[in-house]
Amino acid sequence: MSQTSHEMVRTAETTALRVASRNYQLYDTGDIAGVDEVFAADLVDHNPVPGAAGAVEGMRFLVEQVRDGFTGTEHRILFQQELTGGWVVNHWRMTATHTGDAFELTASGKPVAFNGTDLVRVVDGKITEIYHVEELLQLTLQVAAH
Repeated sequence: MSQTSHEMVRTAETTALRVASRNYQLYDTGDIAGVDEVFAADLVDHNPVPGAAGAVEGMRFLVEQVRDGFTGTEHRILFQQELTGGWVVNHWRMTATHTGDAFELTASGKPVAFNGTDLVRVVDGKITEIYHVEELLQLTLQVAAH
């Protein structure tokens, strides 16, 4: 039985939303190996990690920093919408406890909560392009507060 074109579009939408959400599971579980499952080898990162050899390596670095610097990490998607062309926008909130050194911030033992927004493009089941903005000032102020 063949799918109607509407059913195929719904399947693609579901895949894009699922892959876009899987990105946050990597951070919550510290699954560095999963980066290769979620991101395409030729990923374009419009906000690249300084000093990273490439975009995928930058994603590995970010997952590693969250894994090593925080415990009880949880990302909650506050808003998610699929757009045309495989694009998905996510607005999220990360909560955790800052228990290790990460992002040049010395472990503080303090609870943190900050938001971010990502715009990702999913093609053939992998993220091929990403724009990401994290509210790092919120994070920095929370770990530095007395």
